[in-house]
Amino acid sequence: MICGFSFLILALAGPKIGTEVREIKRQGIDMLVALDLSASMKAEDVRPSRLEKAKFEINRLIERLQGDRVGLIVFTGEAYLQSPMTLDYSALRLFLEIAETDQMPSSATDFKAAMTTALEAFNALEDTESEASKVLLIMSDGEDHGQSYNEALQNLVENDIRVFTIGIGTTEGTTIPLYEEGTNQLIGYKRDNEGRVVTTKLQSQTLRDIANTGNGEYYSIRRGNEGIDAFLARMDDLEKGEFASQEYADYKNQYQWMGALALLCIVLALLTPSYRKEHNR
Repeated sequence: MICGFSFLILALAGPKIGTEVREIKRQGIDMLVALDLSASMKAEDVRPSRLEKAKFEINRLIERLQGDRVGLIVFTGEAYLQSPMTLDYSALRLFLEIAETDQMPSSATDFKAAMTTALEAFNALEDTESEASKVLLIMSDGEDHGQSYNEALQNLVENDIRVFTIGIGTTEGTTIPLYEEGTNQLIGYKRDNEGRVVTTKLQSQTLRDIANTGNGEYYSIRRGNEGIDAFLARMDDLEKGEFASQEYADYKNQYQWMGALALLCIVLALLTPSYRKEHNR
């Protein structure tokens, strides 16, 4: 009985001996978020600014994901894959945090560049035959100063990539503040080549047209959070695919052997007859 309880205590301690390789499989969709980093995203008609509000909403999106692969594209007149599609949401947050308008060589906006980069990223996936839905989510104020994006958008549609858009900003419009580098000291407002103060407005119709052609939907973020919440609800209806994250080695549990020995010893103790030695008087 003493041996039995000793083995039971060892089993409860959870001994692990040797290693085993595990592979985590998750179900979800493949999604790229394209974040507009043009100068107009510094506008403060949405507090604290359009860009900071967009990053806040993307973080809310990441918090609600469960098994979806997500990547990040940043774009202005050019587009870059800031983070390839990953299941490591912590890494994705780091890439999102360092995304700023100053990192881009151009201050204008070109949706064609973002769409072309997105198509290349989707085609670069190893499991291109996956049944997971492919989604491109564009977060922008809708101002487009680049070339026509119609052909690039059609290429996405032909590759079964659905395009959703979320508008950031107000239709009333506002100016674009300029701050002294490294401080919050306002030094003026952005001006055009003729010296006039630039006013920027949410171009919702452009974003609506992109979403309609891309078999997606358009959402807007105003005072509330209905934009990202409505998109998340729509994600639940999309077809999920199964893909593996990565293989990793872990110590192998051996508590079952200790538990079996404990049970065996206890059973033997209960079945073993006991004798009492009689003393002569």
